[in-house]
Amino acid sequence: MGKKKAVKKTTKKSSKKETAVQPEISVGLIGHVDHGKTTLVKALTNKWTDTHSEEIKRGITIRLGYADMDIYKCLKCPEPECYSVTNKCKACSGEAKLLRKASLVDAPGHESLMATMICGANIMDGAILLISASEECPQPQTQEHLMALEIMNIEKLIVVQNKIDLVTEEQANKNYKAIKTFLKDTKYKNAPIIPISALHSINIDMLLQEIQERFPTPKRDLKKDPIMLVARSFDINKPGLALDKIKGGVLGGALKQGQLKVGDEIEILPGYSDDKKWKPLKSKISSAIAGGSSMAEVHPGGSIAIMTELDPAIVKSDQLVGSVVGKPGKLPPVWNELKLETHLLERVVGAKDKLVVDPIKKGEFLMLNVNSAATVGIVSEISKNKFKCKLKRPICAEEGAKITISRRVGQRWRLIGYGIIKK
Repeated sequence: MGKKKAVKKTTKKSSKKETAVQPEISVGLIGHVDHGKTTLVKALTNKWTDTHSEEIKRGITIRLGYADMDIYKCLKCPEPECYSVTNKCKACSGEAKLLRKASLVDAPGHESLMATMICGANIMDGAILLISASEECPQPQTQEHLMALEIMNIEKLIVVQNKIDLVTEEQANKNYKAIKTFLKDTKYKNAPIIPISALHSINIDMLLQEIQERFPTPKRDLKKDPIMLVARSFDINKPGLALDKIKGGVLGGALKQGQLKVGDEIEILPGYSDDKKWKPLKSKISSAIAGGSSMAEVHPGGSIAIMTELDPAIVKSDQLVGSVVGKPGKLPPVWNELKLETHLLERVVGAKDKLVVDPIKKGEFLMLNVNSAATVGIVSEISKNKFKCKLKRPICAEEGAKITISRRVGQRWRLIGYGIIKK
């Protein structure tokens, strides 16, 4: 009776599982070739990746042009030194607090520029324009990227003047003035210009602060019908795998709106081509990944991957890129022919010579980009400020959606304007 029960002390271990966090915002990373985008991705994500791919557990690698980054803040140190990409403060070596995750949406140049840009612009919450301090401003792709951002109504922009370690102070100031002149007639004339060296991580803390303050996380309506833009599709099964071990095809991309859950029935449009006839696909989500972790549900804010029950042969080698995923019967219409209200630019964007944009001609081949889809349209009819075209590959898009229009100039497609889908 006089004995006290021994109280067993249970010490809570700090090995608590961290809650998987999906990126909250998507930030476009745009700029001319060789201006240092890959190096900046390394500085912002603490990972070196030439392909900007997102490494997915279970051996799935999705090269979407996305790279996830963490924004940390030390609560003891002054701004901007308190910002970092790791949980260790660079200023005081103390512990930093995770503010949020973000996805960098890479927009490469060359022929794939518009397809990637339009896909990215549809889910971008802001953009970073990278300009090298060691080259003349603007470069052709810099002009194209900025024009595409304006067309797609991206409101928030941060300009990064990279490679300041390669130039003198006088050259940097001259380049800064050239950037200001380039921006003065655009909607981004008041955008901040941050001088950095991505290679030596100079002023990265200042850039992180600007991202955190200038790009707030928008309110997402998760009750909307989900719309996922497919930027990659592939087969993850290794050759010679036993039939009972084979996994369904994987779709990678980003959610424009709504949310998708494991177990959801989905429809993919326009689907796949069978003897030149396009057939819709239906399947089920068997697993979902975002931010490098398995998720029960995924929402807008960054790159995602969903594993389906589709035959891997249908999705392999990016065969479903440009498709749209959603709930059965809830997706936008599929178009084999388009009627576009035309908005042409005065000059061909990115051309060395100041080429005037000629009117669109009947029989002309044009490259059209909407969401993550790229297709070729053959002009069949022309009227005032409108034209009709037959598509080589159908697209799934809403009425009223913006479609960029590019024309073959020399050896590449050049942006000449945009169209709005009309019935």
